[in-house]
Amino acid sequence: MVGFSEGELEKVAAALDGQPALITGANSGIGRAIALGLARAGCDIAINYIAKDDAACELAQEIESLGRRAILVKADVSDEDAVAGMFRSAIDTLGTIHILINNAGLQADADIDQMTLAQWKAVLDTNLTGQFLCMREAVREFKRRGIVREISKAAGKIVCVSSIHQSVAWAGHANYTASKGGVMMLMKSAALELAPKRIRVNAIAPGAIRTPINEAAWRTPEAYDALKAIIPDGRIGEAEEIAQAAVWLSSDAADYVTGATLTMDGGLSLSLRSHD
Repeated sequence: MVGFSEGELEKVAAALDGQPALITGANSGIGRAIALGLARAGCDIAINYIAKDDAACELAQEIESLGRRAILVKADVSDEDAVAGMFRSAIDTLGTIHILINNAGLQADADIDQMTLAQWKAVLDTNLTGQFLCMREAVREFKRRGIVREISKAAGKIVCVSSIHQSVAWAGHANYTASKGGVMMLMKSAALELAPKRIRVNAIAPGAIRTPINEAAWRTPEAYDALKAIIPDGRIGEAEEIAQAAVWLSSDAADYVTGATLTMDGGLSLSLRSHD
């Protein structure tokens, strides 16, 4: 499995010490890997989730076994009041939030003429409006607290988990691609607005990653072979690789990076665009 080696762990250990992080959709897949990566780098973690309480509790225990604090903040990121309450709880317990990982997302796929308004709204409300609501609360806290120079050069860091489909069309997924395209412009506009306040906003755009949400694409040898055939790198990505990028973007090592999207797809988007 791809992840932090012992030497790499030594390099990132305590790099984010004293910087609590809130990760949305944190109890599975990419969100879970990022939560563990940030904990290994020194963060106390607020674990946001909406379902699967057992998985969230197991993640909290694993984070605590690393010597970090973990709290559970169950909330629907598309609900304005729930998001405000989530941030209040996280800040009251952890003291502040220095890092937001906007990761929560879902799919409700259908052909455009068969897609219901409920399917459209469910995806846009979670994937795009949810990122806005969480970003807004995080920015309010970052501005309230300001820069703590012995902790970080920035007042706050936001990483938006997007998708290569923020810019690559995907038939049968119009609501999903619209939401991710919106995330891209939300991230860029926020980065431009907030840079003078020393708040950095960036995005990660994964391609095919080995997570439960796309298990059908890699579970069997036949499915995995078909997937590998369209990825120039010849393999699927691992959630731990996304976590390493999130740790870097959250650290002062990326202090001159804002408004950027880090595409992590083994060249898949290049391959797809070559057929345009």
